[in-house]
Amino acid sequence: MVNGLIILAAIITGLAFLLALWRFTLGPAPIDRVVAFDVMTIISITFIVLTALVEQRGIYLDVALVYALLSFLGVIAIARYLEGRF
Repeated sequence: MVNGLIILAAIITGLAFLLALWRFTLGPAPIDRVVAFDVMTIISITFIVLTALVEQRGIYLDVALVYALLSFLGVIAIARYLEGRF
């Protein structure tokens, strides 16, 4: 039962990643691309957490946390650059 729910969550997350990738490639404004990039990093973190659940390895959660912090800093840097205050 639990494995079926994890598989369903992975499928839904994969579809969300494809939609975010579509917005990233088509987004008319650079801000749209930045938001889509942020969404794709959040979805990637979700994949890492789902992998941690399947593999039953807690170290992957640390990896997800570090990746989340780095992606947050990257998005802030890109947003400040696009705003012109960098």
